Amino acid sequence: MGSDEAYNFVFKVVLIGESGVGKSNLLSRFTKNEFSHDSRTTIGVEFSTRTVQLNGFIIKAQIWDTAGLERYRAITSAYYRGAVGALLVYDITKHLTYESVERWLKELYVHADPHIVVMLVGNKSDLDSDRSVPVEEAKDFAAKKGLLFLETSALQSTNVEAAFSIILSEIHKKVSSKEVVRGSISAVSLNSSGAENTEKKPCCRNI
Repeated sequence: MGSDEAYNFVFKVVLIGESGVGKSNLLSRFTKNEFSHDSRTTIGVEFSTRTVQLNGFIIKAQIWDTAGLERYRAITSAYYRGAVGALLVYDITKHLTYESVERWLKELYVHADPHIVVMLVGNKSDLDSDRSVPVEEAKDFAAKKGLLFLETSALQSTNVEAAFSIILSEIHKKVSSKEVVRGSISAVSLNSSGAENTEKKPCCRNI
């Protein structure tokens, strides 16, 4: 797999959450199977793509990452535009990053499609001995808010593949059932014959 020459869908998925929770490493682990111990903050926005096969369809996942620092929040409208999925990431060892989840969720629903698929992700599960956010607490919160939930370790590559596979699968279900109703349908539904013509255009510019 991995060919970008033909695909059935392009799904824009955004990574959100406080700075330092491991968003960039989740992105690089999923798209390049790499992990960086350099913890410098992401400046601005970057995205990577990976093409996967799901339920007989070829899906191009476009994963966007930005810093969680407040001073970068001016870019939020453009960042969220056209997104059909979001991974809301917190650090299981830092309760403050979990406490800010509700604020991130509110912001997401203000800017994004109302039917966006959201997964709450507790990252750094390899540091379980330093845990400050109980699994059940986060799981209950996710259930109450109608979110998917998973704990991951970008360092050990635990559940990273599963997190993206689950959210892409849920997005595909919504798109197939026409539940994603706003402009994002046109952004994510591309047939293979038209894929090459749209490849170099920024995702969702006209939405």
